[in-house]
Amino acid sequence: MLDFNAPEFLVVAIVALIVIGPKDLPKAMRFVGKWFGKARAVTRQFRSGFDAMVREAELAELEKQWAAENARIMSEHPPAALPAPEAEVHHLAEDAPPVMVEQPAITGETPGVSAPKPKRTRKAPAAAAEAPVAGKVAKAAPKPRTRKAPAAVAPAPAEAAKPAANKPRTRKSSAVPPAEAAE
Repeated sequence: MLDFNAPEFLVVAIVALIVIGPKDLPKAMRFVGKWFGKARAVTRQFRSGFDAMVREAELAELEKQWAAENARIMSEHPPAALPAPEAEVHHLAEDAPPVMVEQPAITGETPGVSAPKPKRTRKAPAAAAEAPVAGKVAKAAPKPRTRKAPAAVAPAPAEAAKPAANKPRTRKSSAVPPAEAAE
């Protein structure tokens, strides 16, 4: 339907270059490209919708075939009537004495389960342990912090210690020594 050969495409490109011009040709090509992209998206969406409809129709057809085949099999082999379950009868000797079992001793521990481990606590200092407050546990005194002494710094050379403002400014010039320039 829309079949372009290389010579036909070359003729269309030359005519577009002459009619549109080299300045507006990139804009025109972008515009045409956007429209082709939109057309392809619409075509893709239509095709996916059509494929989904065909799949649904095929599934409905397969379901009808399955129901017909199932009905044919059930008519050829009808289900047999299942017998009713028999009631269970327990024959107990009426004159047998009841069975007595010794009751287990109940303890605080569950067999097979170990007791939880107690929480670890800090040891209180000796002074706090001697005078406990009623109902409260004394807190340990915090450890005093000490600052480290600053590292010894080597003394700076005497010249580096002088401020730069005390030095006279001299102009460095390789052509004329300073003594001759003053004369």
